[in-house]
Amino acid sequence: MMKKTPFNQIHKDIGAKMTDFGGWEMPVEYTGIIEEHKAVRNQCGLFDVSHMGEILVSGENAAKSLQKIITNDLQKLEPGKIIYTPICKPDGGIIDDLLVYCLKKDQYLLIVNAANIEKDFEWLKDHLLEKTEAENLSDKYAMLALQGPESKKILTQLTDIDLNSLDYYRFREAKVAGVKMIISRTGYTGELGYELYFEPEAAEKIWDELMKAGSDFGLKACGLGARDTLRLEKLFALYGNDIDENTNPYEASLSWTVALNKGDFIGREKLVEIEKNCCQRKLTPFKITDRGMARHGYEIYAEGEKIGEVTSGSYSPTLEQSIGLAYLKNNYAEPGKEIEIKVRKRNIKAEVVKGPFV
Repeated sequence: MMKKTPFNQIHKDIGAKMTDFGGWEMPVEYTGIIEEHKAVRNQCGLFDVSHMGEILVSGENAAKSLQKIITNDLQKLEPGKIIYTPICKPDGGIIDDLLVYCLKKDQYLLIVNAANIEKDFEWLKDHLLEKTEAENLSDKYAMLALQGPESKKILTQLTDIDLNSLDYYRFREAKVAGVKMIISRTGYTGELGYELYFEPEAAEKIWDELMKAGSDFGLKACGLGARDTLRLEKLFALYGNDIDENTNPYEASLSWTVALNKGDFIGREKLVEIEKNCCQRKLTPFKITDRGMARHGYEIYAEGEKIGEVTSGSYSPTLEQSIGLAYLKNNYAEPGKEIEIKVRKRNIKAEVVKGPFV
């Protein structure tokens, strides 16, 4: 049985095409991926992201514990701030990429990828210091992402706070349509947007109120298909495709999330070594110059030699051409390099570009 979010029936009632996404029954699209994608770039889209996990880490040594576990520097945080960070294995492989919300000095909410909830929770419990607790609160939260240039105007109609005072990677606890929640100035689309965390019992009310408030601003319900094309245009990595336990932050262009000077943490020793000698390969954006589409796992060649493989590939509704990401050998990762992607029985031409695409 697939897991269902609190919005499951709403999706079906408005005609969503549903799919199995990491064990969750989720909407891929409603009226079409391209239409939904363009709505987010030009007006606004509403995404159900309740499959994401929420883990609370609290206690006297919560900060010390997380500083040991994450690669980024927790000292950047204070109540109301958020950081993005990987957590790595001792060999530098990425266990997950997540957001850390500082609720209080000794209380942090971690937002983790749906497929990694149990894995992350066990890893945290195994590595927390004494006087620290971890609680998996994933069932206690519904989550919506309101994304696009009109998102502030829409949300302003329903909330009791001034959204102009909420900067990027900041959050506030406030009310939306009379419901207490976390309003977070974050998202996975590259547009102005907000992520909302609230009790599942309020799911239908919040969905309806947002859609009503957005009716004059072109708000559309959006599925995972548009979420994927939007994030790819902005070069946001997808766990399980572009990053996983066999990739490290340096080759994945996430070196800015590794604070080697903060003191000891899991994976630091190996990451110091990788940083000095980095890297044999690099996560690289490309665009297709031929007819065809690149997909995850397709092999890439240049001068008769295999030089990498595709991690993400899709049609870009903004550029109106096929784009992708791939791990390529370093000497082929420079913009302008011509490459070939094996699509079934033929090779199609592509070119390495400087990202982001949009």
